[in-house]
Amino acid sequence: MDPESTLDELRTVGDELADATVSALFERGEIGKFNTLMRSFATTGQAPPEGLPDAALDYLKATAAPPDWVDWSLMERARLFFIDNNVHISTALSFASMPACYVVPHIARLLSTTHSLKYPSKRMAETGQFTVFLMRPDAFEAGGRFIPSAQKVRLLHASIRHHLRREGRWDVERYGTPICQEDMIGGQMLFSLLVLDSLDRLGVRMSAGGAEAYFYAWRVVGAMLGVDQRHVPQDLESARAFLDRYLSRHMGPSPEGAHLTRQLIDLYEEVVPGTFFDPIVAASIRHLIGDTCADWLDVPRTNWDAVAKVAPALLRAVEAVEDRSPLGEWGIDRLGHLTTVFQLSSLTRGRVMHYAIPEDLKQEFGVHSIRSRAGRWTPPRSTVGD
Repeated sequence: MDPESTLDELRTVGDELADATVSALFERGEIGKFNTLMRSFATTGQAPPEGLPDAALDYLKATAAPPDWVDWSLMERARLFFIDNNVHISTALSFASMPACYVVPHIARLLSTTHSLKYPSKRMAETGQFTVFLMRPDAFEAGGRFIPSAQKVRLLHASIRHHLRREGRWDVERYGTPICQEDMIGGQMLFSLLVLDSLDRLGVRMSAGGAEAYFYAWRVVGAMLGVDQRHVPQDLESARAFLDRYLSRHMGPSPEGAHLTRQLIDLYEEVVPGTFFDPIVAASIRHLIGDTCADWLDVPRTNWDAVAKVAPALLRAVEAVEDRSPLGEWGIDRLGHLTTVFQLSSLTRGRVMHYAIPEDLKQEFGVHSIRSRAGRWTPPRSTVGD
């Protein structure tokens, strides 16, 4: 089967296990009970709450562990890579990965349909918290928060598919299955390969091993979120080919994408202290996603656009300090950690985000009806035009 036909087929497929679980909970009227009991289920190794419906218990048992093919040495390397680059990764997720989602019109439409535009911080906070949980030392151990979060996010996606189909709010013939396999793989590429591209664009030095480990960690995440591993790129070269083809098939301007981007910019301008530095938010987005996509999303041009372009030189100067001084390296890594914590705290208002299955989209979402000093990672070349 040729690549285009394969992607067309993946547009019709959701997540069989999670979809069946959510359907069973709705059919038996057990969603409210499930959400109430699951609110206290937050750490790996914790016994499931007493009284959970059978469908939920079966699902939690089936998804209680990461895939058996996980290479834990690579996962540890990915964690160290995150620690070393946490503030840059947070920047890339916020100012590249999310806008790139908005430049895919049907994704922007889905996001506009399934969460209130008045509270964009909710999605950004959930994404940031999810990533932080993933990169903690105890992520997959007893007491860690990542596995339960992944289990809940997977059910959340299934519930969105359930609601949109049941309520006739989604044109399946035109857009495919909501949160289909093609879009889930595409999203995995935007949160892994595009982040690495953005770090490179920012001038961050990365070893090939560190970049590959970070990409690998998101392969593990994808598997735990119900992505069919038979179709997932296994390395950065094939990831480039997939992402290029995915974006070429779908990207373009849309009112929803522009609206979501404006909300994103407003959100981070609130996080940035004062108002003088506000334009750096739009300038950073434009620098990371390029002028064409930025214009599609109505990202304003500002006098700070030139400032964003010199960021790589500033980062190289910072890295020079790290190279010369172990104490400087510790201090900069610590500052990066504190910056990430501050950003996440600002978005969450100091609360832990809970991933619950929405009983009704209108009520829940506002629907109206390790660094290597030797060498540097080079991004795989674009396949567009091949």
